[in-house]
Amino acid sequence: MSEPLNLPRINEPAPQFTAPSTMGEISLKDYAGKWVVLFSHPADFTPVCTTEFIGFAQEAEAFEALNVQLIGLSIDSVYSHIAWMRSIEHHFGVKITFPVIADLSMDVAHKYGMIHPGASVTATVRCVFVIDPAQNVRAMIYYPLTTGRVIGEIKRLVQALQLNGQHGLATPEGWQPGDMCIVPPPPTMKAAADRVNSSYQVTDWYFSKTPDPSAQ
Repeated sequence: MSEPLNLPRINEPAPQFTAPSTMGEISLKDYAGKWVVLFSHPADFTPVCTTEFIGFAQEAEAFEALNVQLIGLSIDSVYSHIAWMRSIEHHFGVKITFPVIADLSMDVAHKYGMIHPGASVTATVRCVFVIDPAQNVRAMIYYPLTTGRVIGEIKRLVQALQLNGQHGLATPEGWQPGDMCIVPPPPTMKAAADRVNSSYQVTDWYFSKTPDPSAQ
């Protein structure tokens, strides 16, 4: 029987690490005050991972505008990462501008539960961790080895988390920046009665919407 995964938990401190990367040694604490998207990929020089790295690189400026630091990771060496980054730039004309951790010791991978023996004992699955400026885990997504991620969805997730942090609003299914947002339901009978007569777009006391304040 395999050992249980040691997974981080939402709204708890992100596991700290110091690790070699394509931009030298980095630590999670280096990015305090920024949002961090830490994502793992199974292996360098693999086709699905290549498409994902191209996607992340093409959205790098958009993530930067959101105060987000992208950090990639796999258990390949720094030299393998460098060779792959150069290959991507040569063949696809896309430059990777964010650090990629070389986690040969699997220290970071184990801290974040990136090794799933049922999928592979020698490769990280496709994980995404969104870490807030206070260095708490705010979201986690896991994908199988065979399925590429949608980078735009990861960006949308960060935008939704930032909206919630700044304005206390939730986001409905399919929400995009600028769409109507969900107002948290009232917690008391009086507040429920007040909500029905509020200026929100009210369907019922528990279901109300309001315009995205960040778009105004």
